[in-house]
Parts: sequence; structure tokens; C-alpha cells
Amino acid sequence: MADSMPEKRNNFEQTSVERPFDLELLQREVGQRFPFYDMKSNINTVAFFCHIDEETLEEKFESLRLTLIEKNYIPMIRNERGEHIIYVVKKPKGKKRKSVWINIILLTATVVTTTLAGALQWVDIDQVDWLNMVSFKYLWEGFLFFSVPLLLILGVHEMGHYYISKKHRVDASLPYFIPLPPPFILGTFGALISTRDPIPNRKALLDIGIAGPLCGFLVAIPVSFIGFYLIQQNPLPLQTNGTTIILVPPLLLVWMQNLFTISGNYVIHPTLFAGWVGIFLTAVNLLPAGQLDGGHIARAILKEKHRYISWLVIFVLAGLSFIYPGWLMFAIIILLFIGTQHQPPLNEVTPLDTRRKLLGLLILIVFILSFAPIPFYSQ
Repeated sequence: MADSMPEKRNNFEQTSVERPFDLELLQREVGQRFPFYDMKSNINTVAFFCHIDEETLEEKFESLRLTLIEKNYIPMIRNERGEHIIYVVKKPKGKKRKSVWINIILLTATVVTTTLAGALQWVDIDQVDWLNMVSFKYLWEGFLFFSVPLLLILGVHEMGHYYISKKHRVDASLPYFIPLPPPFILGTFGALISTRDPIPNRKALLDIGIAGPLCGFLVAIPVSFIGFYLIQQNPLPLQTNGTTIILVPPLLLVWMQNLFTISGNYVIHPTLFAGWVGIFLTAVNLLPAGQLDGGHIARAILKEKHRYISWLVIFVLAGLSFIYPGWLMFAIIILLFIGTQHQPPLNEVTPLDTRRKLLGLLILIVFILSFAPIPFYSQ
């Protein structure tokens, strides 16, 4: 049987070097779940050539993953040239867990910077000297009408990732908020979480990728409704003197605006601005490229073909830069920093179920409703 195996196995020939694996343990744990007919190993990897039952594959592999990860091993299953191979590698030494106080300090700092950003918006609306932003009135309004709704959207987005990661038994950190002091108009560069474990399977990858944007989007909708309501209660005509930034609403906000009796150009309320930011960030995060949330979803649905979509996104953004130059910056960021590749989950063999395919269609609709080819312009 060994002579008929593909050349792929040549990478796993036995050596006389002492291996950092407990082979007896691995043979027992793998063998009781997946009968294997051959095994190859080297100093870095152990490969088991297995027979699988597709109906029980997901359950058995998850059991194997949870068992081996406690022993500092990581298994992954691949289908190569018609053979199912379980590779086992040593779990990399994780970084020391950071204190939760770092999360609290960053959140507190971001509350301060977004409050100042909101106060600065009110100062601009009232057309008073910017030094007034440190008065109690403007700080309170900046906190209540901008900081709270914006951080609620960002926080729920990241907690969506966090909760679903925990549900799939993937170790993840609490959100890290990134403060930006004035004159940055948002007061924050967003938030993020970090996962300390590889994603177990395509279902988990899709769920984790969708959870954040969908949760944030569902919060941005009522925030935007409140913003439109506050504008309707006290509409302020847009001043034409000097340079003015005009926000272009995506389809969702166009529909919302038609539900209110607001006509002409008006000064955007800070709460509506927070909702607009949340919806805009939803669209950006859902771009199906690299390590973005949309990239997670694309990898889960398209497997290795996702990289073609990543390159398509870069070319489309470069094309859109002719009508809105800012998209070129996003294309460059994806190309240089986010990348077009995405690490596969440990189990990429088990297919997605119908419910998750429908979730993928739902999140595509969310992206269409949230995306504006020209987010804003100046006049």
C-alpha cells in the first residue's frame, strides 16, 4: 500500500531525529475516531492517511481538536488527491494573556476621544468658537448623542465576534478600542478582537465572520432612525459659506430618509452621523478580501477560490477611485496590509449547510444596502 501513495508523502518520511510528538498518544486519539491506513512523520508534522465517514466527520474532528489542543497539538484535515489526511502539528506558544485592564483603559480613552469628537460637531453646528467644546454642555451632548451610539455600534459588532467565537470554542480576547484624539472627526479608529486559536471549520469561520457586521448593522439601524427623528424635530439648514462635507447615504439610509418629512439639504445630527459611520464600516468590513470579515465569509463559502474574489475587490476599488479617490487608499491597504490570502480552517472538508448558505445571501443583501460608491464629497 505504501508504494502506491502519492509523492506528497515523501515530505513525511521517517527520520532518526527525536521528534517532539507523543506518537502513541496521537495514534490512539486519531485512530479511535478515524481509522488510518498509513502514517508519516517528520520533526514538524505527523500525517495520518485516514478513512472517514462524512456523516460523522464534523463531530469526530471537533472532538479530536478539543482533545489534542489540551495536549498542545493542532490537527487539520485536508482532502488531497482523493485521500483524506489529518496533519498534526505542535501548537505554537501563545503570547501571554493581557490584563483586562488594558481593554478597560482603551475603552475609557475612546469614550473621552469620541466625546470630544461629538462636542466638536456640536460646536460646528452652533457655529461657536471651538474652545467651547470643553464646556459641560457640549461635552454632555457629544457623549450622549455621538459617543454612546457610535461605541454601541462598534462594541456590539466586536462582541458579536467574541460571543460566536466562544460558542465555537475558539479562544478570543475582549474588544480593544482604538482612541483617536481631535481633530479626528470620529475620535476612534474602531475596535478589534484577537483570536488565539485557529478556526475549526467552515461553519465556524462563516458564523464568526458574519456575527460582527450583522450585529453592528442591527444596532446602526435604530441609531440612524433616532438620528433622522432628531433632525426632523429641529432641522437646521445647511450653510453654504465655506467648504461643506456632504455625506452620501447608502440605499438603507435613502429608504429611511423617505420615512421622515425632511426636505432639502440639512446639517446632519451627530447621532445620524454615528449611524452613518456604523453602516459605512459594515460595508467596508464586508468587502470579501483577505482578513476582513467579508474575507472570512468568502473563504468559508468559496474555499481556496476566495483569492480570486480578493483580487477582484482590489481592481473594483481601483476603478471606483475615479469617482471617489478614497477607494484607492482602501485598495492599497488591502493589497499591502490585509492581503488577498486567508488561512483555511482546520476542517475545510465538511460542507456548509443550507442555513449558512442563506446567511451568506443575507449578508450580501446587507452589503448592498450599506455600500455607497461615493461615501461623501465636499462642495
